[in-house]
Amino acid sequence: MMIIFASVSSFSFYIYPWMYLFYLFLSLLSCYRSIIDILFAIDFALEHQSGYPLTMAGLIEGLPDAVAIRCLARVPFYLHPKLEVVCRSWQAAVRSPELFKARQEVGSSEELLCVCAFDPENVWQLYDPQRDLWITLPVLPSKIRHLSHFGAVSTAGKLFVIGGGSDAVDPLTGDQDGCFATDEVWSYDPVVRQWAPRASMLVPRSMFACCVLNGKIVVAGGFTSCRKSISQAEMYDPEKDVWIPMADLHRTHNSACSGVVIGGKVHVLHKDMSTVQVLDNAGPGWIVEECGWLQGPMAVVQDALYVISHGFIFKQDKEGRKVVGSASEFRRRIGFAMIGVVDDLYVIGGFIGPDRWDWDIKPLSDVDILTLGSERPNWRQAAPMTRCRGTILGCTLLRI
Repeated sequence: MMIIFASVSSFSFYIYPWMYLFYLFLSLLSCYRSIIDILFAIDFALEHQSGYPLTMAGLIEGLPDAVAIRCLARVPFYLHPKLEVVCRSWQAAVRSPELFKARQEVGSSEELLCVCAFDPENVWQLYDPQRDLWITLPVLPSKIRHLSHFGAVSTAGKLFVIGGGSDAVDPLTGDQDGCFATDEVWSYDPVVRQWAPRASMLVPRSMFACCVLNGKIVVAGGFTSCRKSISQAEMYDPEKDVWIPMADLHRTHNSACSGVVIGGKVHVLHKDMSTVQVLDNAGPGWIVEECGWLQGPMAVVQDALYVISHGFIFKQDKEGRKVVGSASEFRRRIGFAMIGVVDDLYVIGGFIGPDRWDWDIKPLSDVDILTLGSERPNWRQAAPMTRCRGTILGCTLLRI
């Protein structure tokens, strides 16, 4: 089969626009040029297609759909909206599960950071670490105003927002306005780019531990709708869309709890407590262990736990802790999120609290990154969030 290489200017205007797309696509792939150039070529073809029908027999003329879908699978996620405008068959391909399966097969899967902040209300953004850019998702369609204290995780290629309650305040009385805890569950599907309600939890809860263990979501503890601390735990199967009860926590405390997965085990920590409750997937239930972990924002990087405390970044394990970097610039920063992305530690959002000299509260959209793999870890800044700012309510990684 002969492959024709030609510049854009050498194409005859008598060629139909799908021929522009076809030859430009093959030329760029054959030259091993950046995939972004493909989109520029597509834009040019679309600009010169006036008066011609934009239809294709299959995805790319002359190529089997199985091959064409693998070509499209190499296009970065943030450019998918541009692919959709080429034709209806490409739009269908971009919004198909087959494309995302092909992304895994060709090694083009991406890890995107998902972030929700107090401002604006119920808005999530995705961050692309490779390209340093932010994408805004459709507004979460929950009827709960200023949903907060929820669990946020991703599994099975979807973002899940679980439980929580309203953080809205009545402007006249200053009282909390809305429900304290809900059982509702939402998922965002990047394939169809829509939010959808999922099966509700067995127990309404907020301020609880929420983790993913072997592809399934585990929630435990927290507070229920009557503001009472609870010990119940449950597990969600995303394939079956069903919640099943699990063994209760051994202890409950009148404080919020959080969860991390280390070494294939769920660890539930209550604020200001020196113990941790551990769930081994192979075990019958929870085990209470003394840990002595430092209090502060936590993140897991390469299955190791890191904590910000007293102006330093500590690597924490059962044997002890060691300082891996300075975090003195975050001493006045409150309400931020910390999360691990590959070998990097991200500090996102929050606000600068008042001090004795300055009573102003400044919400932040900043993103700071510490690369832990280097001999001398240094902080650098990424692109700030374009919509979200202030206290971070949810933060997780989504692999698509």
